[in-house]
Amino acid sequence: MNLGIGSWPARRVMVRPDSVAVVFEGRSVTYREFEVRVRKLANALRACGVRHGDRVAYMGFNHPALLETFFAAGLLGAAAVLVNPRLRQAEVEYILGDCGATTVVFGQDQRENAAGLEAELTGVRTWVSVDGGGPGEEYERFLASGSEEPVDEPVEQDDLALIMYTSGTTGRPKGAMLTHQNLFYQYVNALIGQDLRQDEVHLAVAPLFHIAGLNMMTLPTFMLGGTIIIHRQFRTPDADLSSVRGFMVGGSPLTERMLTTWAQRGVPVMQGFGMTETAPGVRMLEPRDGRLKQGSAGRPHFFTESLVVDLDGNPVPAGTPGEVIARGPNVMKGYWNKPEETAKALEGGWYHSGDIAVEDEDGYLYIKDRMKDMYISGGENVYPAEVENALLGLEEIQEAAVIGVPDERWGETGRAFVVLFEDAPELSGDEILTRLRERLATYKLPARVEVVAELPRTTTGKIQKNVLRERA
Repeated sequence: MNLGIGSWPARRVMVRPDSVAVVFEGRSVTYREFEVRVRKLANALRACGVRHGDRVAYMGFNHPALLETFFAAGLLGAAAVLVNPRLRQAEVEYILGDCGATTVVFGQDQRENAAGLEAELTGVRTWVSVDGGGPGEEYERFLASGSEEPVDEPVEQDDLALIMYTSGTTGRPKGAMLTHQNLFYQYVNALIGQDLRQDEVHLAVAPLFHIAGLNMMTLPTFMLGGTIIIHRQFRTPDADLSSVRGFMVGGSPLTERMLTTWAQRGVPVMQGFGMTETAPGVRMLEPRDGRLKQGSAGRPHFFTESLVVDLDGNPVPAGTPGEVIARGPNVMKGYWNKPEETAKALEGGWYHSGDIAVEDEDGYLYIKDRMKDMYISGGENVYPAEVENALLGLEEIQEAAVIGVPDERWGETGRAFVVLFEDAPELSGDEILTRLRERLATYKLPARVEVVAELPRTTTGKIQKNVLRERA
C-alpha cells in the first residue's frame, strides 16, 4: 500500500497481505483484499474525473470507506478532506466550497446535508453514498465499477495528502494542509513514541475525521500490518477488558484517580499533546511518567522540536510561562487559501500554537492556558468567535460573547452572554438556544445563554472576557 512519501512506482508492498486489516460490524477484510478495494476505488474516482491535485471529501462517522477514500485519493495524488459529520448544512457547505471538492463520499448521518447541497455546490461532480440513500451513486456499486489495474500516478512527498478543517478564531474554519511527508513523519513519531506491535489490534472508536483518531494509532497500526476494529461511534462498553494492553488519550490531562485505576489493572496509559496543524504529535507523556508527572503534556516526539517562548520568540527559563511553538517534518504546509494566516502561524519556520505553558527542569511541558479563547468540550475544540458569529446571525441580537466554563461531564462547556437590540422582542436564553441548534453542531452549542443589558468592555471597547469568566 502506498502510504505516500516520495515518487512511487506502480509496485505495491504489503507487510502482511493475508492478515486481517479491518474489522467492521462483523466483516473482516485482509490487507490483500483491502488493497484491491482501494485500487478499484481509485480507478473509479479517476474514471469520474478525479485528477492529481483535486480534493476528495469524506463526511461521515467511522467506517472502512473513510480509510478507503483516504488511500484511494492518495494513490491519485489527490487530497482527502475529512469533514466532521456533526456539522450543520451551512458549515459543511462552507468547507466543501472552500476546498473546492470535486467528489464527496458521505455516510448515513450526512444524507440530509448532501441532498440539500447537491444543487448548491455545482463544483461537486460526483456524490457517493456509503450506506445508500441520498444523492449520487451507492458506494459499493461505485467501487465495483473501478478497474483492478494498478494506479501509476507519481506522488511526491510535498504533494497534499490531507486537508483537515479546524475552527478559526475569525469564525470561519481553516483547512490545515498536510503533505505526504507530514503524515509519514507523524506515523514514524507515533511508532517510536508508542508501544505498537506488528500483531496489534487497535479499537478505533475515536473519530477518524479528527487528526488524533486517524493519525496517532489507527494509521500507524495499519503501517505495521496490525488489525483495526472500527466502531462508528464510541459507546460505553459492557465487555471483558482483560485483553486491553494500553490506551491513548489527549485533549486534557487525566486525573490521579483515572491513572490509579488503570495502573492497578496493569494497563498503561499514553497521553499526547498536539493539534491538527502538526498532524498532530508535538509531545508525548509515557505511561511510566503518568503519575510522576501528572498533568504534564510530556516530552517532545522524536522528529518534532517544541519550545516555550516569550512574545519576542525567545526561549524562556524553566518554570516561566510562554507560548508553545513547534517545528519538524510533521508540521503542516499551511492553511488552504489563507496565505496571511499561514504566514502568521508559521512565522520564523515555527508553528505558533497559541497555547501558554511552562516546562519544568526535566523538560516536561505543562499547558496552563490558551492565548486564544478556544475551549475543549467533550474532546472537541470550540472557538467562541464561531459561536458568537452564529449568535449575531439572529436578527434580535446586537452583541455576543462566549466563554468556556468548567463542566464535570464535558470538561468545559460554553456560556454565552448576549445583548438584544432595544426594539427587539424579548427572547429568553432557551429560545435563543433552540434557534441556534439550526446553525451549529451540537457540541458547539453553549450550555447556557444569558441575556444581559450590556457587556463589560475596556476603555478601547474590547469585551472583557475575564470579567465574564469571574461572573460565570
